[in-house]
Amino acid sequence: MRAVDAAGSRLLPVLPLEDLCLFPAASLALVVSRPASAHALQIASRSGGELLVLAQREGGAGPRDLHLTGTVAELRSDQALSPLDHRVELDGLFRARAEILLGVEVLVAEAVSIDEGDEGDEWGPAVEALARYLHTHSDLRAFLEQQRRSTKPMSWVNLACQHLPITASARQKLLEASARERCLKISRGLDALLRKEQTG
Repeated sequence: MRAVDAAGSRLLPVLPLEDLCLFPAASLALVVSRPASAHALQIASRSGGELLVLAQREGGAGPRDLHLTGTVAELRSDQALSPLDHRVELDGLFRARAEILLGVEVLVAEAVSIDEGDEGDEWGPAVEALARYLHTHSDLRAFLEQQRRSTKPMSWVNLACQHLPITASARQKLLEASARERCLKISRGLDALLRKEQTG
């Protein structure tokens, strides 16, 4: 994965995701079928290999009905399965906000990086809570180890945010939160989820 340079703003093609978020230091593999998304991938591959991944709003009515906070991603691979379907792998680099959206079908955004902030000492309890949860979910642990793109402890927190069984709106709120807030929320949420599973 390339070095992260989150300074300033840049114009990037937008890849909308339905019911998914991509977090920094995490990866995502998916099949893209919409023609507009395929065009966004083409633009990214011809212009440096980066794009802005934004989640669609729940109940959104059109292609521009997107959350404005997302993640700048590197297009790691793009394999054509058919004229319309592409299997892509994305590596999340850093959070960014779409200040301006241009286009109708294929969207381009002015992406401005968002400071993660310092997680302080909050990452420790979050990683411990994740370890407790993964102790009872060994298949999930193996999957997350394959998806991890950084050796920093915060990458475990981001992977938990991206892959645990929570609603799309809850996932988006975690993406919009600072690193410290994300750690606090995921440590409380994981322990609550584990208690629910053990008593249910």
